Amino acid sequence: MNIAITAGLQLMPPGFSAGLDAWSQANGLSGEATWANAPNAAIVPADQDFGACLEIVKQENVTRIRFTGETPILPGTYLRVSARVKGIAGNLPSVRIAGWPGTAQRQRVTGLPEAGPAVALPGYGAVVEVSAIVATATRQGVNMGWGPAATLGHMGLDLTGPNGGAIRIENLRIEDVTAAFVPAMIDWVDVRDYGAIGDGVTDDRTAFQRADAAAAGGQVLVPAGTYYIGGNLTMNEPVRFTGTLRMPRSARLGLRRNFDLPSYADAFGDETEGMKRGLQALLDYSDHNIFDLCGRKVDLTEPLVIGELAPGLTQFSARRVVANGQIGIVDGPEWATRTVNSTATYDPARAEELRNVAQITAIEVGSRLTGPGVGREVYVRAKNVATGTLTLSQPLYGGAGTRSYGFLRYRYAFDFSTVPQVDRFYFMNVDFGLDGLASGVMLPPQGGLWSFRDCFVTRPKDRAITSIGEACQGMLIDRCEFMADDMDRPAQDRTSVCLNVNANDVKIRDNRFVRFGHFCVAAGTGHLITGNHWFQGDSQNSGLRTAGLVLTGRNAQVTVTGNYIDNATVEWTNEHHPVPNWAAGQPPFGGLTLTGNTFLCSHTAANFSWIVIKPYGAGHSLQGLTVMGNVFKSLYAQIDRVERVDTSFANLDVGKMRNVRFEGNTFNGVKIPTANPLTVSHAQNTASARWVVTTDGALPFNGQSMRVESIVAQGTVQTGGGARNTDLPSVSIGHGSGKNQVILDFSQAVRGTMGLKIRMDQPE
Repeated sequence: MNIAITAGLQLMPPGFSAGLDAWSQANGLSGEATWANAPNAAIVPADQDFGACLEIVKQENVTRIRFTGETPILPGTYLRVSARVKGIAGNLPSVRIAGWPGTAQRQRVTGLPEAGPAVALPGYGAVVEVSAIVATATRQGVNMGWGPAATLGHMGLDLTGPNGGAIRIENLRIEDVTAAFVPAMIDWVDVRDYGAIGDGVTDDRTAFQRADAAAAGGQVLVPAGTYYIGGNLTMNEPVRFTGTLRMPRSARLGLRRNFDLPSYADAFGDETEGMKRGLQALLDYSDHNIFDLCGRKVDLTEPLVIGELAPGLTQFSARRVVANGQIGIVDGPEWATRTVNSTATYDPARAEELRNVAQITAIEVGSRLTGPGVGREVYVRAKNVATGTLTLSQPLYGGAGTRSYGFLRYRYAFDFSTVPQVDRFYFMNVDFGLDGLASGVMLPPQGGLWSFRDCFVTRPKDRAITSIGEACQGMLIDRCEFMADDMDRPAQDRTSVCLNVNANDVKIRDNRFVRFGHFCVAAGTGHLITGNHWFQGDSQNSGLRTAGLVLTGRNAQVTVTGNYIDNATVEWTNEHHPVPNWAAGQPPFGGLTLTGNTFLCSHTAANFSWIVIKPYGAGHSLQGLTVMGNVFKSLYAQIDRVERVDTSFANLDVGKMRNVRFEGNTFNGVKIPTANPLTVSHAQNTASARWVVTTDGALPFNGQSMRVESIVAQGTVQTGGGARNTDLPSVSIGHGSGKNQVILDFSQAVRGTMGLKIRMDQPE
């Protein structure tokens, strides 16, 4: 604001010599008595100090002199009202500048200061100048801060103190001194100039809006103080905070020109509160889709529960990003895991529901379910206290019945569980320093297309990324590093899980996962897992190893390509199926592709395998598996084989295998390399009409010899007498106790070497 504001206005009142009918004896309003023809007032034509001036004999306790003209009081303008006075006879009074504040409708604005400081006249003939500053702002140097309501004033003087004295007054001066308060060349406005009080009680929202409008491309300054803002506030111009704001939780602050963490932290005087307010604004339909942390670290003292910091938010689908900063955790009770033990009834016909749940009010949405018949990473998605039911993220395999369950509610730095649906939320270049005190991010019950890109998640207490519903649909996790908190424990003692998936089409690419209990527990289908490195070893000799990737859907349609899989198993189960035994019409295990991966292990027990199928019920078969072009390498000790069936619950029906491709792989430190088709070279040294060809367990998953694709003589096949034999044998499959032998029947006893391609599957 500068002096140009008042350039077209007449501020200076006329001199007293122009007539005293322009000067009121009260407030300056129409109809009041003026000083014209007053017996105790006269014009002195030629005072030696003042020239023409007004002489008044004081007869009232407060003698008022007010200009009847209206002086405009504009936001951002500072007016200096002054006059020179002197006492000439009688009692010497005190003199002060005073004024009457009014609205545009010429109504008095009450409760405002209406006078400046009083100055006592020191002696006869001594000239004294009295002055006061009038403005809308309440700030240092302003004597009469009238706020935004007063738009005009009737300015003048008051004579106070003893009566009977005669004083002379030079003309009243009103000058624009805005330049003394706000330099003319600066490009900012002060919210106090537009009526902001900053006492933490008065609602300054309107003053902020006025200042924002007046800035017109410049900045808005919020000086020291606490400014209460009673409702939503959007600032279109850049705002610089020295003071802080206080707002109801339901009110949103939108900083459109400086939408970043430092600005919000300055606005509220606290980084955690600034983070909350920034997220609240981000999840609103504002002009910005990225909340930039600007490299700052935010130390959280409590979880950021999105439904609490953005009250009333039920659905948000526009793309939003939190980027470029670090999240730290301050230890405290707010991060403690809550455990509730309860009983509930499960019915496979209502696969994702628990009924008759005891203590349901104490069970939080987002709790992980534990107990008999519960697969890994099953969470409470929703609850209905009235009906006593819980909705689960996945079915239970344990069958119908009433059982005791545990509900573990971990605490997450970012907790979206209380917002029903959020889509397309991204974390980019964020460093989660969780320090074993908190978990990372809990997704909402519904949504899709979330993304984590170029993030570091260091030592999550229990989980890094948790999906309690379907918000993981189409999730992207790219170029991140995840480091477990329990990495120093033996592999089998780790309880951490980096992430879980319930929905479909997740892309996990070019990440690094360090020593979790499991790096991923994935239901759903269509996942693409490429270019990652996950390792789960420990310092134990002949150590046990756990699953890195757990697939819980039989119809996986999952591609695992180009990964470095170190001391960890790819485990394939059906633990998230309410009827785990196979039944007619159900799909078999199928749709998994493992190509171009490097599998490594070291110091492991001999029974370790990288690929494990674990049916949770009987009758299942494998119909659709591709394992091609991989490298399997065991260091320091051999392992038995690279693949196996975990028969803790049931075995696979190896007589129903279909469409298994297990070829082109490289084996190092593996006792029984496996392949399908399996190339076997059988040497028959003693002439016999029947040759028994064994596969020595080299068919994947100890499968049966179900087909022979080809048979070819490797060299000359001879009779017992040495004659050449050119007859092809007949082939019989499925012999031996494991049905994995092939019988070759010749027309006569012969000896020699035959090469066979044997398959453990049938064509589609």
